[in-house]
Amino acid sequence: MERAAGTGMPHDELAPVAVKDWGWFAYLSFWMSDVHSIGGYVMAGTLFSLGLSALQVLGALVAGSLLVCVFCTLMAMPSQRHGVPFAIVVRASFGRRGALLPAAVRAVVAMAWYGIQTWLASNAICLLLVRLLPGLAAWDDVRRHGFLGLSAVGWGCFVILWAVQMLIFQRGVAAIRRFFDLAGPAVYGVMLLLLLYLARRNGWRWPALWHSEAHGGALAAVNAVALVVSYFSGPMLNFGDFARNGRSMRQIIWGNLLGLPVNFVLFSLLSVATTALTLPVFGAQLIDPVAIIARVDSVTATLLAIITFAVATAGINIAANFVSGALDLCALAPGRMNWARAGWLCGVGAVAITPWNLYDDPARMHMTLDVLSAFIGPFFGIVLTDFCLIRRGWRDVRALYADAAQGPYRDWWGCNPVAIGAMLCAVAMALLPEFCAALAPLRNFSWFAGSGIASILYLAGTTLLPASPVLVEPDIRLSR
Repeated sequence: MERAAGTGMPHDELAPVAVKDWGWFAYLSFWMSDVHSIGGYVMAGTLFSLGLSALQVLGALVAGSLLVCVFCTLMAMPSQRHGVPFAIVVRASFGRRGALLPAAVRAVVAMAWYGIQTWLASNAICLLLVRLLPGLAAWDDVRRHGFLGLSAVGWGCFVILWAVQMLIFQRGVAAIRRFFDLAGPAVYGVMLLLLLYLARRNGWRWPALWHSEAHGGALAAVNAVALVVSYFSGPMLNFGDFARNGRSMRQIIWGNLLGLPVNFVLFSLLSVATTALTLPVFGAQLIDPVAIIARVDSVTATLLAIITFAVATAGINIAANFVSGALDLCALAPGRMNWARAGWLCGVGAVAITPWNLYDDPARMHMTLDVLSAFIGPFFGIVLTDFCLIRRGWRDVRALYADAAQGPYRDWWGCNPVAIGAMLCAVAMALLPEFCAALAPLRNFSWFAGSGIASILYLAGTTLLPASPVLVEPDIRLSR
């Protein structure tokens, strides 16, 4: 990465970028890689488990993508203006040492998602190997040859894909950008071919997308929207890690609009129509594209589809999880943790959590999304409340790099107690529906609950404690 020169700031992964050269197409490609993955397809398919019709699922996906677009654009503002990543932006509200808490939580979330996405893609490779080499079927049986819930073949495919992604990551952000510029668009071709294959198998009769006996009601539909936002909560919080490379906010806004609402509508149409067609064709509603591909009677088509999905899933992993996770880890130990070491630590952590145990059925998938979002939402609410409502922007970037012992939070050991208290209370309240049966219908709203509660508590605490230190000078352009 190129870094700022002559600014008096550290020349490392966390310093402001010197060259901002990402245009709207880079952000469109970023979101295409983020959306066009096995994880994204599976997430869309699990919404049917809420008892929704295909039309309701499609509406939830579109509405959720619009919200994500708005939230990402808001999170982009401080990073694009000053060229700094999320791990530095969060210091304005939490303090130099206090910012280690959100960095640590986001790093763990990135590890979890990296592992989940790698495992989902490795399933596709397992399918291909067993189909080409039937003798491996016994070794793909977790009950006969399994360890920690994964079969021997599964472990082999997981490690291979894990290693390939590590090699791409070590090449740096420029190589990563070129990778997801190609990875995302390639999925469209495979999705279209898969849809046409299923339509031909069904005699070119299309399922009733507009009318269905399934109707989960308004609450189920709103829950589906909340789950879509929760799925994107990780890259949404750390979107500044990519927005800092943007030429302008205008370029970022256009890229977000094309990459989320527009692109997401097209991908959602393909995903929902394909999932709906599996019921009349196979007699069961299949939400996993790997399971659908497994039933295709052409080895060549299976090979092409699996490779494309695996590449696209690697794209989202590197873009949304690896880069942000590495930057957050660098923030935990500046000077000792560099890009390469952070990447290795993120990769090892992703294996240690055994992700296949977090995402192997719809109920567990939704619980994983809810819990991760309960921790991420409060940071989002506090950072935006601090930047947009309390400080109304800031411009003294050097203060964000000041030593904690000399910074404005020195009386609290470099921490802002208002931000930390608001975060802890919000997380506890957002997780309450997971443990209280009476509140179970609200568990999918953990991101919104955490973000909203933290924002209110932080704003109230800062207002009631006027002596609370201000880390950086307000930007008068936002005060007008």
